Amino acid sequence: MTLPTPHKVDAPEAAVGSSRLLARLLSGPTGIGTNSLRLAATLEEGAAPAAEALPAAVTSPAVSQPASQRIEGLYCPPAVRDDRGLADEVNARLVEWAEKEVELYPGTELREPLVGFDAGRSVVLCHPDAPGIDHLMAAARLLIAENAVDDYFCEAEYGGSADRRGAALAVAQAAIDPAHNTPRYEADWRAGIEAHPALRSMRSAMDYFYALATPAQAHRFRHDIVNLYLGYNAEGDCISQHRTPAVWEYLVQRQFNSFRPCLTLTDSIGAYELPAHLFAEPAVQRAVALSSNATTLCNDLYSLRKEQASGRFHYSLPTVIAAEEECSIDDAFQKAIEVHNEIVHLFEEQAAALSVANPVVGRFMAGLSNWIGGNHEWHAGNVGTRYATSP
Repeated sequence: MTLPTPHKVDAPEAAVGSSRLLARLLSGPTGIGTNSLRLAATLEEGAAPAAEALPAAVTSPAVSQPASQRIEGLYCPPAVRDDRGLADEVNARLVEWAEKEVELYPGTELREPLVGFDAGRSVVLCHPDAPGIDHLMAAARLLIAENAVDDYFCEAEYGGSADRRGAALAVAQAAIDPAHNTPRYEADWRAGIEAHPALRSMRSAMDYFYALATPAQAHRFRHDIVNLYLGYNAEGDCISQHRTPAVWEYLVQRQFNSFRPCLTLTDSIGAYELPAHLFAEPAVQRAVALSSNATTLCNDLYSLRKEQASGRFHYSLPTVIAAEEECSIDDAFQKAIEVHNEIVHLFEEQAAALSVANPVVGRFMAGLSNWIGGNHEWHAGNVGTRYATSP
């Protein structure tokens, strides 16, 4: 497939070698905190490295970062930027936003759902090319708001229920995909959105995102979120029936119930745009799906022990493999690692081919690769607090 070359884009370095050199297709991340991590960039003689000054941090408890504990044999590209100080600043601003603007998790201790979750480190790891903290904050607010929708409408701890989530998620979509009715009913809709913390959070996060995204990028995000909610509903159906799906059906569900909305922000947060007609190319869509699937299966593997300890009915790639193949959970865990790794390799092959064909597509593919690597490092760094490395 030959993709048309868009105008006015900065071409990254030519792709050479195997697909595992994908991270070198670009000159390297150029966002704040990445000067020492650029793989191929050189400074001009006598030039000072670019730097972005950060404003004084909002007072908030910092996170003590544990050593990463990676799952043996799990293949992911490496993370290219990990900045604890910058992550703490993002977390502090998230707490301020949650408390003062949207009243998210009111009456609860914010440390666990916000600072303990460490969304700041997640976006710092996954978006190393973000040009400034405002772009990182846009990604972080959306991430927290998506988690709030999951908490409030899908998790029993916050009142969620599998048999009521469909109607709730339709309203959640309306927080970012506005209702268009008569003035009276539009006013009722706005009041309904403002009455719920998760809905307020999605509406607010989307407003911040509009400030830096193009209309096409915003539409892309809305489309990906409604697909995410389709995945939530599929999961809710199986949970309410205590039904473990076949492996192929589970993988279909996971392609919708995935981190895809977070990954496809990569150009928005990187302050450029992959044009809609290129994003829609089947080969690009395949790369997006593979990268999204890989990051979500990584979550399955790291969260298995936590889910088992919860005592509630759940299913994930290891558990559906164990059920279908009638094998132990330990064997299924290893088989799930193999599935994950194969998907990552398929992504890298697809991304490398696309990157050679078109520079802006190559930049987007590098962003997806950065997200895979950053997501893995975030999960590995949370072992012992949120996750575990084996069943």
